Amino acid sequence: MQVFKFYAPGDVRLEDAPEPTPGPGEIKLRVRATSMCGTDVKISTAGHQRMEPNRVMGHEIAGEIAELGEGVTGWAVGDRVQVIAAIPCGECDWCRAGIETICPNQLSMGYQFDGGFAPYLIVPPQVMKVDGLNRIPDGVGFAEASVAEPFACAINAQELVNTHDGDTVVVIGSGPIGCLHVRLARARGAKQVFLVELHRERLDLAANVVQPDAAICSAEEDPIAKVRELTDGRGVDVVITAAAAGITQEQGLQMLAPRGRISLFGGLPKDKPTITLDSNLVHYKELSIWGANGSSPAQNKKALSLIADGSVPVTDLITHKLPLDQITAGLDVVKNGTGIKVTIEP
Repeated sequence: MQVFKFYAPGDVRLEDAPEPTPGPGEIKLRVRATSMCGTDVKISTAGHQRMEPNRVMGHEIAGEIAELGEGVTGWAVGDRVQVIAAIPCGECDWCRAGIETICPNQLSMGYQFDGGFAPYLIVPPQVMKVDGLNRIPDGVGFAEASVAEPFACAINAQELVNTHDGDTVVVIGSGPIGCLHVRLARARGAKQVFLVELHRERLDLAANVVQPDAAICSAEEDPIAKVRELTDGRGVDVVITAAAAGITQEQGLQMLAPRGRISLFGGLPKDKPTITLDSNLVHYKELSIWGANGSSPAQNKKALSLIADGSVPVTDLITHKLPLDQITAGLDVVKNGTGIKVTIEP
């Protein structure tokens, strides 16, 4: 079988590999869909601090069980499943406290275990240990189920920042995660959601699909002034920065109303991890700043449920479905922002 493997920053290869066989406690999965995100582009070009070399990439995974290893119970060949990406240990103080997203012992599919850019993969026992293999609900396709992983990350962020009924929300960044944030904010009761993006073509592509209450191109107008105009000078209740640029975090703070909350969802480049923070703005307006890191197994289940019941549609966000031998073209789509969500179907 062919797999897409990471060896080193700038050294990724589509190559032949033997089909895996499950050992005790493992499950062999026939991969049907693995979606891409900006992290895949980053790993391909610059690596990642947690990424192991000689590893099959791909962490947004859905498929069907092909074979059960010795001792595996509760599952059957043919079951349609989605696999968590981030695997908490389930044993540390944070996991026992229910804060699995900051588990210091976390492992990941596509990082420490071979991922989904391959026809088959092995689901390790560590996934089952934390209830991280999820049945795909009836009516949800494999491609849609693969989007549950990034969607779960958006759920984590919005649960932390507490988006709720009546909120006015700004999402900065119109990539697939920004689109998911727009739809999730609405599902959580936001009365207005504004989308901000630097690149006009990317903004128009996303806005035509998710239909925000306002689409603001920050290359053409001051996004802070526009948000204030749209809110009669009040500012917004919640800002979610779904872009890997410090300026979006600095601008987002300026957009908040008193007692506003900001989610620093998008991580910053490792060589530019700092921003200029107006501490007095936080002090006098009593602002709250929240981080967000990945998702929990339970949030993956919630994502599948919200997709299944139609609360947060994802089908129209998938603009490209490509076979594995076109994976480099998929990476280019993600890198250049010429589509919203790219799904590889090995």
